[in-house]
Amino acid sequence: MDLTRTLIIGNSGSGKSWLAERLSQPLHVPWTDLDRIHWISDEHSIARPRNEALAMARVAASEERWVIEGVYGWIASELLPRATALIWLSVEDEDCVANIRQREAGRDEDDLLLIALLDWAGCYRKRKGSSGFAAHQRLFEDFTGSRIQLTNRAQITSFATQTPPV
Repeated sequence: MDLTRTLIIGNSGSGKSWLAERLSQPLHVPWTDLDRIHWISDEHSIARPRNEALAMARVAASEERWVIEGVYGWIASELLPRATALIWLSVEDEDCVANIRQREAGRDEDDLLLIALLDWAGCYRKRKGSSGFAAHQRLFEDFTGSRIQLTNRAQITSFATQTPPV
């Protein structure tokens, strides 16, 4: 699999950032989290203007080698022509919610942003729009480069540990 320019898509809590970090280190490539492009604040409450976010994502994808990950299909679709590999983490919604709960264990259960994130992750397979399961499936099916679909933590971990450096 040609991981020169790898795009990772999937639901919130599916393990995109975890995998991106593990791929970027041995490949010695920059890793871009599309959350940092899409959102202005760390609290994920203020979205960046769409054109500005796309411009930032295109700059990241203009590099010769990279790993970029995110849930935002509208951004991912713009980057796919530069990608050499597409990894789709289609983990069950319940597992994504559990991963977020574990990751955010220190946050207040009444935190409205956490509640919204858990609701968002819990409806991936029903979600309409470019960041839902059906949209990611179309991106995956239409991609003509190297691609792989990983459906659970064991597959993701195995892929991360068995991927040789380029």
